[in-house]
Amino acid sequence: MKVVLVLIGKTDEKYLETGIAKYVDRLKHYIPFEIKIIQDIKNTKNLSESQQKEKEGELIMQQFQPGDEVILLDEGGKLMSSRGFAGFMEQKLLRGLKRLVFVVGGPYGFSDEVYARSNGKVSLSKMTFSHQMVRLIFTEQLYRAMTILKNQPYHHD
Repeated sequence: MKVVLVLIGKTDEKYLETGIAKYVDRLKHYIPFEIKIIQDIKNTKNLSESQQKEKEGELIMQQFQPGDEVILLDEGGKLMSSRGFAGFMEQKLLRGLKRLVFVVGGPYGFSDEVYARSNGKVSLSKMTFSHQMVRLIFTEQLYRAMTILKNQPYHHD
């Protein structure tokens, strides 16, 4: 199974890029992983929040392939512990999916079309993080999940 993380816009902060790169490099020993970056929408000052979500939604939908399982990283999603997320990933691995696609939306969330296409939602916390920070938090948690599944000494309860 390949895990794909779809993002809107490049990562702006060097320290986040460095952290993400660290976990992406570590993940290659466990699972095929790819980050797909969709370019930011231009001239958003002329768009309403809903118009921006719709335009981003169109670009997000283009990233999906038939048979993809799509999970939105959304504040209204299911909360899990790190061990719970590892169990979630194990279930997906056992199902033999070709691609598991996680999506980080833009600053206003997802369009109705993206919500309709998704197979579920996961929340990383009850707290709200910037969509830039979520990238690092998610890649670290995916790495942590893989080490838990392999019984390696990264996670401590």
